[in-house]
Amino acid sequence: MKSRSGTRRPNPYYQGPVSDHFDGAIFFNPGGVAPGNVRELLKWRLANKPAQWPKQWPSSFHDADPAERVDGDGLTVTMIGHATLLIQTAGLNMLTDPVWSDRVSPLSFAGPKRVNSPGIAKEKLPPVDIVLLSHNHYDHLDLPTLAWLVARDDPLIVTPLGNDTIVRARVPAARFAVGDWGDIAEIGKEVRIHFEPVHHWSARGVRDRRMALWAGFVVQTPAGRILHVGDTGFHEGRNFTAAAEKHGAFRLAILPIGAYEPRWFMEPHHMNPDEAVRAFKLANAAHALGHHWGTFQLTNEAIDAPLLALEEALATHDVDPARFPALRPGQTLNIPLT
Repeated sequence: MKSRSGTRRPNPYYQGPVSDHFDGAIFFNPGGVAPGNVRELLKWRLANKPAQWPKQWPSSFHDADPAERVDGDGLTVTMIGHATLLIQTAGLNMLTDPVWSDRVSPLSFAGPKRVNSPGIAKEKLPPVDIVLLSHNHYDHLDLPTLAWLVARDDPLIVTPLGNDTIVRARVPAARFAVGDWGDIAEIGKEVRIHFEPVHHWSARGVRDRRMALWAGFVVQTPAGRILHVGDTGFHEGRNFTAAAEKHGAFRLAILPIGAYEPRWFMEPHHMNPDEAVRAFKLANAAHALGHHWGTFQLTNEAIDAPLLALEEALATHDVDPARFPALRPGQTLNIPLT
């Protein structure tokens, strides 16, 4: 990124060697598509009318009371909302992109607002050992929630390059395992977390676009492998094919299915449900869970559109719907071994 004087603005989050996805100042998707510019953003906002979401859309599964721990070959996942899920296996409690705030925005009084309460109330959340933090968009990196979790549980935050700098500025006591694509975080209890490429981008404001890395995670456990993707475009399925070739079969793939309209703007960086089903098949996963829908309105589709589109996509691709449900807040699933 360049300033008005034409000189490149220094990266405030990360300094490191040039790579195939980092040019010394910004990160990028190799062979991919850069995020839309301000002109395209304004075109979307002015020319496309979003569907009207209800102000409240409560879940029938609200107020879950999860187990303290899940051991052995058990694997349990509880939806909290949007991209926040509690994964329990191998005696560990892992949270993905934890957000308990009412809004996902730099402003406390404006921006996308929660339409259903978190599926697990704070007082019922079991001790959190690991946080998987995929990237720095506000619907994934919520500093008030992270501050609360660190004060209560002191979890290890596993996150790609640069995001630790953002969190440390607000939560200096936070512990991190920071990695680049291809790195591995050794957790213990036979658990390893692999940082894997996804096709996305990052920003907290208008001056720091793509200055912190984004990633998906492969969680290798005694109960099987889990592929978790916070946000990604389909990108011709390249990253899902590569994950299957590198890691083998997955017991579970956690895949985003929402925030995808209009396609001319969102397609490079957010999958729609049909692409998510194709990704599930390419990743060689036995089961999948759909997330990133039905809690915060970020894009144009109706609140239940991802659910309906997923049902159609599963039929189109001949996938048993029981293998790929879309979770509602508070819904808990025990993932079968096969």
